Amino acid sequence: MSSPQALGPILELKELHCVYGKKIRALKGVSLEVCLGEIVALIGNNGAGKTTMMRAIAGQLKPEQGTVNFSGRSIGGMPAHEIVRLGVCLVPEGRRIFPRLSVMENLEMGAYARPRADFKQEYEHVFGLFPVLGERRRQLGGTLSGGEQQMLAIGRAMMAAPKLLMLDEPSMGLAPVIVDKVFETISRINKEGVTIFLVEQNAKRALAAASRAYVMETGQIVLSGSASVLADNPSIKKAYLGLQ
Repeated sequence: MSSPQALGPILELKELHCVYGKKIRALKGVSLEVCLGEIVALIGNNGAGKTTMMRAIAGQLKPEQGTVNFSGRSIGGMPAHEIVRLGVCLVPEGRRIFPRLSVMENLEMGAYARPRADFKQEYEHVFGLFPVLGERRRQLGGTLSGGEQQMLAIGRAMMAAPKLLMLDEPSMGLAPVIVDKVFETISRINKEGVTIFLVEQNAKRALAAASRAYVMETGQIVLSGSASVLADNPSIKKAYLGLQ
C-alpha cells in the first residue's frame, strides 16, 4: 500500500497570511501540507494562530495573502458553504452545537448540503460511531454532557461526508475517559478513509494519534516532521509535554 505522502497533498497552504482588523497579524507566511489519508497534528500554545488557520481553511476568514489548495483547487476566500460541499468540514473549538435543537436536528444541520435521500445512511453511520447519540436522538443538544456535545459536534461534521475533517481542540474540557473515546473515534474515522487535520493542546495525545505534526508559534510554523520524532524532541518535551 502506498504511503500517504506518496499519494500527494489533499490540503496545501503556501505563504498564508491572515490579519484581524488592521493590526493583529495572526498568520505570518504559513506553509504546510496534509496528504491524503493522513492524520496530521498542529500543536502550539494559546494565541499561536492555530484556530485562525482552521478558520481560513474553512472559509470563515479571508486570507490577506497566500494560497489554500484543496485537492488541487484554490479555495482561499471561497464561501464556507461551498468549501463544505467540496468535502472540507471543521469541528470548531468549543463544539458550538445548537443547544435548543435536538440531537437529530443538530445532525440534520450538518447534512444540509447532502441529498435528503442520503440522510438515513449518514445517521446510521454517526450512531455507529457514537451509540449514545442514537440513544439521545430526541434530547436537546444543550442538555447533553460536555463529552456528548463533542461527539455531537463530530457527528454533525460527519453528516456532510467529509474528505478532510478538521478538529479544533476536540479534547478541551473533557474527562480522560471521554478523551480516550474521542481519539479512538478519530482513529476509526481515519481508517474509514477520511483525512484528519487535528489542532490540539494536549500535545501528547495529538502526537500519539498523528503520523506527522507541525509546531506553531506566534503565527509561524517553527518545527515539522514525524510525530514520533517530534515527541522525542527535547524542546517539544519541555514546552508541550511537561517533561524535562
